[in-house]
Amino acid sequence: MARHHSEWSVEIRPQKGWLNVNLKELWQYRDLIYLLARRTFVAMYKQTILGPAWAIIQPLLTTSIFTVVFGKIAQISTDGMPQFLFYMCGSVPWNYFARCLEKTSQTFLENEKVFGKVYFPRLCAPISTILVTMLNFFIQFAFFLIFLTIYALKPNPVVHVNWALASMFPLVLLQMGLLGLGVGISVSALTVRYRDLALLVSFGVSLWMYISPVAYPTSLMIQNFPGLKTVFMLNPMTPIIEYFRAAFLGTTTFNAWYLLLSAGVTLLFLFLGTIFFNRVEKTFMDTI
Repeated sequence: MARHHSEWSVEIRPQKGWLNVNLKELWQYRDLIYLLARRTFVAMYKQTILGPAWAIIQPLLTTSIFTVVFGKIAQISTDGMPQFLFYMCGSVPWNYFARCLEKTSQTFLENEKVFGKVYFPRLCAPISTILVTMLNFFIQFAFFLIFLTIYALKPNPVVHVNWALASMFPLVLLQMGLLGLGVGISVSALTVRYRDLALLVSFGVSLWMYISPVAYPTSLMIQNFPGLKTVFMLNPMTPIIEYFRAAFLGTTTFNAWYLLLSAGVTLLFLFLGTIFFNRVEKTFMDTI
């Protein structure tokens, strides 16, 4: 005799809509998300000599290269801020967003065997990736705060923390993660059918970095291309990077309205990404 559905502890049903995201089910699988994140973090530094120290070495090398190339050779303005801090304050949040995008864009391709054998909410995979990337970000950000403290303790410091803006840090951190998640799962859904996109992700991320104020101040771009100011500020990462420099270095080019606009663009990417992801999730095993 068939058991009544109320007797089952877990009941798996097909999704009825492209925007159907079962947050309750995701919460029930929170232990799996933790295990996936732990597995990813261990695999990331497995059989490496320095291990998690690479999370510090990467931004340090990037910042040093930016300081030499853009600061010393090209002599690009940093709005009066110390060059090393200026570039690190841009590269640390950018690395977090870029890693979120690159890793979540490989969700279907990297987990196709697991997805074909075991049922669990597919969003668990990209969410666990965001958590691992966030852990790396905290390591890098702590390293940045050490250098910030050193510069702030110097006589007549040119940097100062804007505590009012700094209090918004958790929200901006969440926004960066959601932006990387939204763009990443959109690309992941498209790569199921168009494998060429997976090869273009790294190039696209690099191009995105150079149209974002990571290696130069926003004021320089607006000064040289005043007609493109609106287009430049529509880049959701531009207000985010400007926020970090305004909150922790004390620059004056930050505009809160553009950060709100960036949040709107983030929600748009997350909305579209959810649609693409849920649509492909139903049929991707027949496509790959």
